[in-house]
This record gives sequence, structure tokens and C-alpha cells, in this order.
Amino acid sequence: MAKRDFYEVLGVTRDADEKTLKSAYRKMAMKYHPDRNPGDAEAENSFKEANEAYDTLKDPQKRAAYDRFGHAAFENGGFGGGGGGHGADFSSTMSDIFEEFFGMGGGRRSGGRERGADLRYNLDITLEEAFHGKTVEIEVPTSITCDACTGSGAKPGTSPTTCRTCGGAGRVRAAQGFFTLERTCPTCQGKGQVISDPCDKCAGAGRVTQERTLSVNIPAGIEDGTRIRLAGEGEAGLRGGPAGDLYIFLSLKPHSIFQRDGADLYCRVPISMTTAALGGEFEVPNLDGGTSRVKVPDGTQTGKQFRLRSKGMPVMRSSQMGDMYVQVTVETPSNLTKRQRELLAEFEKEGTGENHPESAGFFSKVKDFIENLGN
Repeated sequence: MAKRDFYEVLGVTRDADEKTLKSAYRKMAMKYHPDRNPGDAEAENSFKEANEAYDTLKDPQKRAAYDRFGHAAFENGGFGGGGGGHGADFSSTMSDIFEEFFGMGGGRRSGGRERGADLRYNLDITLEEAFHGKTVEIEVPTSITCDACTGSGAKPGTSPTTCRTCGGAGRVRAAQGFFTLERTCPTCQGKGQVISDPCDKCAGAGRVTQERTLSVNIPAGIEDGTRIRLAGEGEAGLRGGPAGDLYIFLSLKPHSIFQRDGADLYCRVPISMTTAALGGEFEVPNLDGGTSRVKVPDGTQTGKQFRLRSKGMPVMRSSQMGDMYVQVTVETPSNLTKRQRELLAEFEKEGTGENHPESAGFFSKVKDFIENLGN
């Protein structure tokens, strides 16, 4: 019985790209796999036919030969023969498919080189430091490349050798029926290389732990919770691999006067009862080292807020400034002397509803409420 055209077997056109071929093969492999069709000889034949077709068309050289000569290109041992879909490349074919769609292959390492881990450093700064910006030096304990072996892990004068078990791939394959499973090489632990004579200084790791001093630029206006990334300042990679990154997380310490909201500052200032009644003024400090004068009109009540433009925090990487909001609270006097009590009692006698409009209005409503209840 003559063989079917490989493109016809996979159900694709002759100009199908690699992605289309793989997708078509996957569908057929799932449909006709013997584990899903036990005892079905026809399904097994279709499975083998699909394997042979994909094994040929996925290889550019084999595909070019097939497109030109058809099945005759593989007769008499040409290109290793088709072998009914179970040639030398069958395991590779199945591994590629299951590695991509089921994640069984895992990432391969190049010569045992591994990227170093990222590091985190928590840095507390004051509100004044966030206002002005500064450069701080931090001590970071981290792993650096071993200078004795230059990161190779091997004793100076020697070098790592290719793992004989996996041939440097870092993974080994084992056939189980129609499947080929891949796992980490037990000899080199996936590194692809073996160190027979490890470096005395780093014990073969290719890196040593050391404390480093780094300068970190804190820009003016930086906000709480900001993350600064220093590329390549994390742990050194294994056996000459690239270093990880260092992430600095900034936290602002609580301030004794100000609270911050974005670029704006807020503060509460207690004023005396007489200042609130008669009017006056007071000064508040600024983070730039100066002061701002706040004028209090007569009759000011608790909760009154004053806005001082451009007296807040700088907006990071901008010439703009936030505002400062000053909220006053009227402080009730305490620890009064006898004379002070007499004066306040006299003041109370002279008082009218016009002096306390809010309380007069409230108690007027209370009186009306009680009268309505009685009626």
C-alpha cells in the first residue's frame, strides 16, 4: 500500500509554517495516541503515520528533500530513513511537543551558569531627607563573584568538565512506552558541568559572601513606599552567571509636626481662646528651614484651615511644589487662677447669643424639640 502524502496526513497545506505543523501534529497525537485507543490497530497506525510525517516536515533539510523527491528521498537509508515514525528523532519529536504544551522540559542552563538572586533592602529616611533629597551609603551583605576562580567554581589552573551523564545538556531523557520523559541530570544537578577539583575559596560555588558599600541617590520629593532598582547589584550568579538586582524599598519615618499626603503637608496648631476670639497670628516652620506667618481673623473656630501655597513637598523630578494646610484647634484654658475665673465669669454675664451663634442656635432647636414633644 502506497504511503500517503505527509501534508495530507497532517491536514496542512504545503506552505504551512513550523507553528502550523506542530499544532496539527499535536491534535493528531492526542486523538490517535494508543493510551487513548487501547487495542485499536487503526488508531495506532494513524499515530505512527502522523509521527513519521511530522518528524520529516519539521526538519528543514528533510522537508526540502521530501518536497523535491517525495517518499523516494528516504528510501535506501536516505536521511536516516523514516522507520515508521520511530527513528532516531522520534524521542526528540515527542519531547519537544510535551515540553511546550505540558511544561515537562523545563529551562536549560547554559554551561551551568545561573542568574544570581535579587536582593531587598529596607531604607528608612526622614521627611526632611525626602524634601531635600540626598545620597546615602548603605552596607549590603551579598554574594560576589569569587576572585580566585573568577566565578568558574574550579580550582585555579583547572576548569569544569562536561558532564558525561547528560553530555552537558543538564537533563537526561528516559523512554516510557511511547513517551520520552525528561528530568534534571542527577550527576551535575542540571548544571551540565562537573567540577572535579573545586576552588578552595568558594568551595566550587563560584561566589563568596561579602559586605558591600553602595551609594544610593534619593531624589527630592520621593514618596513613602517607593522602590528603587539597582540593576546588577544583587547576588552574583553561579559559575559566572549574571548578577541579580538590588531593590531598595523606602519608608518615611513619622514626623513630629507634619503629616504628608502626596506633595501636600498637613499640620494642626493649637491657639488660645483669646487669639481665636480677638484675632492674631502665629508662625509655622517650613521644611526648607524657614517659617511662614499665619494670620488668624477674629472669631476663628476650631477646625478652620489655612492654605499656604507652595509650602509643601517638591514633586519628584519637577519644579512644582505642593501646599501646606494648617488647621487650628481652639484650646480651652485650664489651671485658672482665682482672678482669671472672676474675669471669665464676668465675661459670661456680659455675653449674648450674638457672641455664641452656634450654641445659641443649637439650644434654640433643643427648646423647640422639647416643646413639640410636650404638645
